[in-house]
Amino acid sequence: MNEREASPTIARIKEVCQPPSVRDRKNSEHWVADVYLRDISPYLTKLLLRTSITANGVTYLMILTGALAGFALLIPGLPGATLALLLGQMQMLWDCSDGEVARWRGTSSPKGVFLDRVGHYVAESVIPLALGFRAAGFPEAGWLDTPWPLIGALLALLIMFNKALNDMVHVSRAYNNMPRLQDKESVGVPTVSGVRKLRSLAKFFPFQRAYHSVELTIIAFIAAVGDAIVGDLSVTRIVISALTIFGVVTIAGHFVAIMTSSKLK
Repeated sequence: MNEREASPTIARIKEVCQPPSVRDRKNSEHWVADVYLRDISPYLTKLLLRTSITANGVTYLMILTGALAGFALLIPGLPGATLALLLGQMQMLWDCSDGEVARWRGTSSPKGVFLDRVGHYVAESVIPLALGFRAAGFPEAGWLDTPWPLIGALLALLIMFNKALNDMVHVSRAYNNMPRLQDKESVGVPTVSGVRKLRSLAKFFPFQRAYHSVELTIIAFIAAVGDAIVGDLSVTRIVISALTIFGVVTIAGHFVAIMTSSKLK
């Protein structure tokens, strides 16, 4: 239905725009949406529905906000990290509302899905790059003579490749005329018992979840607090080093999990 009541209630927006098919998604729905953003987003969506902005227009705001979260980390100290943290949350709020606007107006489209992917790729490449600059002491003199910008770039590459693995699954299935994967946890469970046990162990230390824009900005903020306490950038440097090392482990585990699951069967 393309036309609905001009001034919907919050309850009506939740009913139409947050059906169980959206709230019960295991992989696409981020934990901050489950915890609180889906409670806030209908209020933003209601304001957006009073305007002429399209769902794709909201997604463009999400893309811009995600990029700004990265650039905010170039501001030294706690102010930059705090701003990045807030922008990371705002990016996900836009991400909730763009889909709600699309569902309310009946304007969901492949272009919207594409723009959503662009938004996440932009945020999750710019943030680690900026974190590398931050670890180098940007904009102080000599920052470019350190290895940290290169480490930040390596981290960004690892995150992009890890994200691309998911898209590769969908592309591979499409090329073979296979149906769309259901967004259920059981789909990604490895069929090999040893891999399945390792995957279960990862739930106790879910470091693989650290590579989303929200988690990255939270981690950057915590590191900035640590830097403020110790009086230098050592905490941020330890964090970006750990993220890079675990990034390699995450990609290896992700690849094996895909190959031993039902995703490509």
